[in-house]
This record gives sequence, C-alpha cells and structure tokens, in this order.
Amino acid sequence: MATSTPKHWFITGVSTGFGKELAAYCLEHGDKVAATFRQQHQADEFTQQANGQGVGVVCDVTDEQQVQRAVQQAIEALGHLDVIVNNAGYGSLGSIEEVPAAEVQRQFDVNVFGPLHVLRAVLPHLRQRRSGHVLNITSIGGLKTFPGVGIYNASKFALEAIGESLAQQVGPLGIKVTNIEPSGFRTDWAGRSASYVDTQIEDYRATVGENLRGIQGYSGKQPGDPQRAARIMFDVVRQENPPLHLPLGKAAVKGAREKFTALLDELARAADLGDSADFPAGE
Repeated sequence: MATSTPKHWFITGVSTGFGKELAAYCLEHGDKVAATFRQQHQADEFTQQANGQGVGVVCDVTDEQQVQRAVQQAIEALGHLDVIVNNAGYGSLGSIEEVPAAEVQRQFDVNVFGPLHVLRAVLPHLRQRRSGHVLNITSIGGLKTFPGVGIYNASKFALEAIGESLAQQVGPLGIKVTNIEPSGFRTDWAGRSASYVDTQIEDYRATVGENLRGIQGYSGKQPGDPQRAARIMFDVVRQENPPLHLPLGKAAVKGAREKFTALLDELARAADLGDSADFPAGE
C-alpha cells in the first residue's frame, strides 16, 4: 500500500521519456527529486521549476566521475536518497552482423556501464542507511529477444542480471531492487533516441529488415502510457514486498509468459540430455 511519507529520488535521463514523466509525477505528488541531464541549461530549468522540491544535476552516465559528483550533489541538496532509478539508456537497432563495434561499445557504455557507475556511487549511501530501492529500467527486451534488436537485447539482459544479483546482495541490508520491463510505450525510444543500422544483407531482409520497419512504423502508436508507468513506479517503491521483475504493458506481460513457457517446454524435452552431463552418482 502507498504511504504519505515523501521519498527522495535520484533519476537518470530526465530530459525525455520515462525519466521526464516519473520526475514530474514524483514532484506533483510530494516527493523530492534529483534529476540528471546532459546539459546545464536543462538542469537549471528543472531546479527552477521544482520550486525547492528538486534539483537538476549535469551527468553523462558514461562518465564515472560525473556520476560520482552528481550523486554527491543530490545527497547534499536533498539530505538523503531513497530511490535510485537507472533510466538513462537508448536502443541500438540493427543486425548483430552489421552493427559496428564502436556502436556496440556505446550501447554497453550507456545501458550497462552507466547503471554500474550509478550503483557504485549510491550503494555506500544506501548501505549506510540500511534502506533504499533501486529501479532498473530494463525492457521486455531484457527477457525476450527479437530480430534486429540483438545488441540492445544483450545490454538489457546484462542489466537484468545485474539487478537480480544485486537483489541477493543487498536484500539482507534492507535495500530492494526492481527490474522494470516495459514493452512499447509512447516515448522517443523508437524515434529520435534510437540508433538504426539499416540492414544491407539480403539474407536478413525478411527478419531484421521487417522487424525494424515495424518498430519505426509503430513509433508514436505504442499502447503504453508513460504517465501510467510513472504512477506504477511511484506506487511500487511504497510496497512492503515489491516484485523483483515488473513487466509493464500487456505486450510485456504476454512476452514474459511466452519466454518462460517456451523455456520450460525446452527443459522438458532436453532435461535428460542436460542431466546426463554429470558424473554418475558415486563417481
């Protein structure tokens, strides 16, 4: 159940999408927010509009020193932090064979190493307080793969694993972790925020090419409502026993069910083969 106790949030990537909506919702409902931006004028504007309830800080999540400074500024401004939201990220789309190495590195720098920088900066604070909640904005693409999305999938699978392991590490310390796994929402993810490498390989036109065309055509028409997602995240950090995994959107819930049903089916067919790899009992 939600409580009236105000919480202090640190949210990365607040200029657009989930970050923007979540920060606005939290401020509107009495919480305090430290929000990260890439540009100083954006941070200043946020601070001004927050009317003493929030602060904007400049932070490129790929720069660990900037992240450390931003977290320290947030703690100084708000007094303490309760909720950490690893939201900054983007989608790198294209066939695994065609996305260049430099773009793969950038995808992981933002989507994986960025959240790790944030976690290293905030965990000492949360451990000292013996409380807190980490929200990792992953994706249904962190559980289920799609053609032409393999590099993005890989980055979000990695963030899923980080969140799952972290929950086991910090749970005994009173710190909670939730991996938020959205499907299609009306953000800029599939639009100007995405990086597209159009497939030039004929063999992939029916798989990668078709899926990328569908993603581009879907942009702005997704069923997911970012404001409703913000309300859900606001509420989930007030639950006594929040979920570790939270698919958002009907397509995400359906996709998660499909993924794990298929995995169980595969295990049923191949379990004997897998079991046979161990030494026999007694050897």
